[in-house]
Amino acid sequence: MLRQSKLRLAVIGMQGQLARSLAELIGEDVDIVRIGRPQLDLAAPETVAAALAGLPVDIVVNAAAYTAVDRAESEPDLAFAINRDGAAAVAEVCVRNKLPLIHVSTDYVFDGSKTGPYREDDPCNPQGAYGRSKLAGEQAVLAALPQAVILRTAWVHSPFGANFVRTMLRLSAERDSLRVVADQHGSPSYAPDLAAAVLTMAQRLMAAPSDAALSGIFHLAGSGATTWHGLASEIMAVAGSLGGRSVPVEAITTADYPTPAKRPANSVLDTSKIAAVYGIRMPPWQDGVRRCVARLLG
Repeated sequence: MLRQSKLRLAVIGMQGQLARSLAELIGEDVDIVRIGRPQLDLAAPETVAAALAGLPVDIVVNAAAYTAVDRAESEPDLAFAINRDGAAAVAEVCVRNKLPLIHVSTDYVFDGSKTGPYREDDPCNPQGAYGRSKLAGEQAVLAALPQAVILRTAWVHSPFGANFVRTMLRLSAERDSLRVVADQHGSPSYAPDLAAAVLTMAQRLMAAPSDAALSGIFHLAGSGATTWHGLASEIMAVAGSLGGRSVPVEAITTADYPTPAKRPANSVLDTSKIAAVYGIRMPPWQDGVRRCVARLLG
């Protein structure tokens, strides 16, 4: 039986958590090219076509974005330039080159007022500039390339970059206790698990390019739900079990910790659609936290 050639992914984003996690998957079955600044700068959409031109790839994953949620309130133009206009430029290049596109989005497109998990067809109502820019990006991508895949995820953490798990471990080394919000609910997502799922999606898209069910909007996050306080408590418990420093975590309210951008009180995502269509089910969020903390503590 002849061995199939490698699946070749172009991943937009150099230092992001998902991009770096995808890079770890390079092997016999997949080759990944990461592209980012300065060659490709989503804030300068004119760089996109030149950076992607001629690359020997099968599919594009846009894992880059402006993600500074609070700073976006004072820099909305930059957030929209990257998350809307840059994303649109990527989609337009994919149209011209007949390349499938997986575009990564966020739970912040919702306002958090729903009682249960958010489905893909629930109304969007972002409460801050970041969420509005990401929703505008989704709309721009689908307008240019209706066959694109929009992948919304939430509460991403990993051994890389700036994220909640790394912040809690750093603060626990500096303080005798932590104060963490306990009235915002979501599903922590371990970036290496997201990367494995993206690879599965890419393989399916290449195997069945005409299957319309594979395109559109999908939600993907760690299984189960918690609060930021619950997540911090789990991080401390795991760190303590591995011989690291563990400190008490005090529960506070959103009102106790005001931020420039309003966070959704509930951003739990319903992931039943991606399970039905792609067969993808993320591990329990606690499992991702354990593996993340174990890597960070060495």
